[in-house]
Amino acid sequence: MVQTEDAAAEYDDIAIRFLEALWGEGYLSPGGPDEVDRVLDGLTLQGKSVLDIGCGSGGITLHLVESHGCAHAVGFDVERPVVEAARARAARQGLSDRVDFVHAAPGRLPFADGAFDVVFSKDALLHVADKEALFRDVFRVLRPGGVFAASDWMISHDGEPSDEMKAYVEAEGLSFNMASPARYVKAMTSAGFRDVVATDRNGWYREVARGELARLAGPLYGRVAAVVGKEYVDKNLRTWEAMQKVLDSGEHRPTHLRGWKPDGGR
Repeated sequence: MVQTEDAAAEYDDIAIRFLEALWGEGYLSPGGPDEVDRVLDGLTLQGKSVLDIGCGSGGITLHLVESHGCAHAVGFDVERPVVEAARARAARQGLSDRVDFVHAAPGRLPFADGAFDVVFSKDALLHVADKEALFRDVFRVLRPGGVFAASDWMISHDGEPSDEMKAYVEAEGLSFNMASPARYVKAMTSAGFRDVVATDRNGWYREVARGELARLAGPLYGRVAAVVGKEYVDKNLRTWEAMQKVLDSGEHRPTHLRGWKPDGGR
C-alpha cells in the first residue's frame, strides 16, 4: 500500500492471479470470506457506509455489500492494478451502483471527516510505516459512534527482528512495516479510539499457512505454474517456508483489531 505514483506496483497482475489461486477470487489475503466474517463478528453493517482500506482486487468490499448488507462500500487502495481489477469484478457482479473503488497515492485518506460508519481493513496496514498518523486519519473519517474493525500482520515485539524474520520479509520482497500489537493498541488509543481490543490469530494462521504450503507444493503447483510460471511459484514456496518459521516461533502475529469512535468524538 505504499508505492508512489511512478513506482512499479507491488501487486501486479501476476501477483493478483497467484494470490487469488491460493486464497480465492477477489482475495489477496488468507481466510477468504470466513475470516472477514470473523473480523466483523458481532457487528451489524446493515444499511451503513463502509470504507475498506487496502481493498485489493475487490472480493472483500463486494462481500461487505452482498453478505453484510451495507448500504454503500468504498474500497480504497494505492495500487492501481488491484483497483482496476476490483472495478471490473464489481461490474461483472452487477454491484457497481453499491460500491466505489478509489485509487490514490499514499498519504492522508482522500475522504471527508466523518464520512463512514465503519472502517474495515484486511491485512493491508502493515504496509504503512506511521501507524500513529494512520489511526488519527482512520479516526477522522469515522462518524461519531463508528467502529474500526481490521486484521493485520504484526510482529510480536518492536525490537530488532530475528534473522528468521528478516529472511521472511526479504523473501516477500514487499514494503512491510510490521509493528507489535501493543504499538497498534497504543496508536489507536492515542488517536481517540475507545474499547480497543487486539485478538491474536497466530494459532489460526500457523496451521492455515501450513496447509497453504502443502497445497502449493502439491495439488495446486501445476495449475498455478501454468498461470504465473514455475519460477514465480518456486519463489513463493521459499517465501511460505520462511513465513512458516516465524509463525511457528510466534514472532509473526496476525491479529484482529477493533475500536470505537466515541459519540461526539472529534
